Amino acid sequence: MKFQFKYDINLACRVILQENLDKIGIPYEISGMTEVQFKGHVSHEEFRKLELSLKKYGIEIIDDPKSVIVQKIKEIIKEIVYLEEKPDNSKISAYIAERMNLSYGHLSKIFSEVTYTSVENFYVLQRVERVKQLITEEKLTCTEVAWKMSYSSVAHLSSQFKKTTGLTPRAFQSIIERRNSSGSSSSQLQSK
Repeated sequence: MKFQFKYDINLACRVILQENLDKIGIPYEISGMTEVQFKGHVSHEEFRKLELSLKKYGIEIIDDPKSVIVQKIKEIIKEIVYLEEKPDNSKISAYIAERMNLSYGHLSKIFSEVTYTSVENFYVLQRVERVKQLITEEKLTCTEVAWKMSYSSVAHLSSQFKKTTGLTPRAFQSIIERRNSSGSSSSQLQSK
């Protein structure tokens, strides 16, 4: 029997953080998606215990200032991708700079230095991942996706999607549909 799951990765991470932080017993406050402020002293032993317990979930504690900036930029970009009212694509850099209270040139330089890619490329990749999600989970058409994701046109969406994945959105959609239908027909055969 095959099941598919829908989940909110941000909520899942937040719950994992809360459960592991509660085990330590030190008062804390989670701010944003990836930032924790301790409201007391954390011993080296407690910090190490937290680090190890989070590692099994693939969660790392970041203490390098440049990596912290990169993580915040990624967080903002992911927020933008999921916003209903998105800022104009030409204003994304201004939006990020304003949220970080630093110049975009400085932020862009740090991001590229740490990740070996540009902020713009990361934004495109996140948009394409969201497009995949809208196609597979919400079963939206390309026109609906283009509108929801603030693409200037379906052609622009298709071009960016193909450049990133090697497939058109329609080809991607039909692969997913075939995979889903072959999965359901094989599970029907097994139950007979």
